[in-house]
Amino acid sequence: MCTCITYENGDFYFGRNLDLEYSFGERVVITPRNYPLTFKKEAAMDCHYSMIGMASVMGGYPMYAEAVNEKGLGMAGLNFPGNAFYPLEGKKKYQVTPYEVIPWILGCCATVREARMYLEQADLVGIPFAADVPLAPLHFMLADKTGALVAEPVEEGLKLYENPFGVLTNNPPFPFHLMNMQQYLNLTAKAPENRFGEGTDMKPFGQGMGAVGLPGDASPASRFVRAAFVKWNSRARREEKANVSQFFHILDSVAMVRGMVLTEEGREDITTYSCCVNARTGVYYFKTYDNHRIQAVDMRAEDMDGSGLLAYELPLEEDIQYRLKQEGRTEDA
Repeated sequence: MCTCITYENGDFYFGRNLDLEYSFGERVVITPRNYPLTFKKEAAMDCHYSMIGMASVMGGYPMYAEAVNEKGLGMAGLNFPGNAFYPLEGKKKYQVTPYEVIPWILGCCATVREARMYLEQADLVGIPFAADVPLAPLHFMLADKTGALVAEPVEEGLKLYENPFGVLTNNPPFPFHLMNMQQYLNLTAKAPENRFGEGTDMKPFGQGMGAVGLPGDASPASRFVRAAFVKWNSRARREEKANVSQFFHILDSVAMVRGMVLTEEGREDITTYSCCVNARTGVYYFKTYDNHRIQAVDMRAEDMDGSGLLAYELPLEEDIQYRLKQEGRTEDA
């Protein structure tokens, strides 16, 4: 399970929680402009937009979970079991596999509008990376500062939906989430008004009661509602550190704590990492389940015209900063 969001407050940000019960060998990976990208069915890209995101690298191929390119377009894949459908052979102009679609789109598209034109002519075909590397059942969110798009490969084909919330979780398909949100029109960050009935002298007895009914469980539908509510009521100073901090607070509101969700096999589903990318600057911020300190990798500080992948290992142990005695203040009695 996962949650992907956008956020705009001066700059535009794209990121996600990746919720999983195991590691997939993830690292922060920069694919520079001149690193050759090959595809099972489509022509190779020897030159393309650079991109940064979280990926596992297999056989020299960046298998991105999410990424943002140098033009400010972001794309993320989220778990979509039981609904994702990949035909063995497509009928449209472009044939790409699910693990190729993020580098393919981000390599050649600068905007959501361009990406939509490509995806409208594409099939996601069921060709695995290797015989022992099965395809993950995924749907995708794409976004830039102009808007967001959801792409869902289902049995009827690749469906595309405008996403007015800039939020995506998992099952059911996106039309359900659009309809489900209409059940929460009463939610407000303000103190609620008494609309129960005339003559009933009732007042809220605590802060936050305007959001009574906001779902608190970890299901995809509930996380969608909660992430959208927190995001759209979010307030922060219009500067980088405040925005990044706020972005992670929004993600924390839908994060998985170890033990709160168990898979059918009894494994612990946790938020293995959270990330936030400033789409304008190309800075990728992230933290892991066992290290809450925000780390950052700056794509533009590297050689974006290079021809080799750049990969950064994740810190997997908590980094607690102890305050020294001499740093403290001694108050007079």
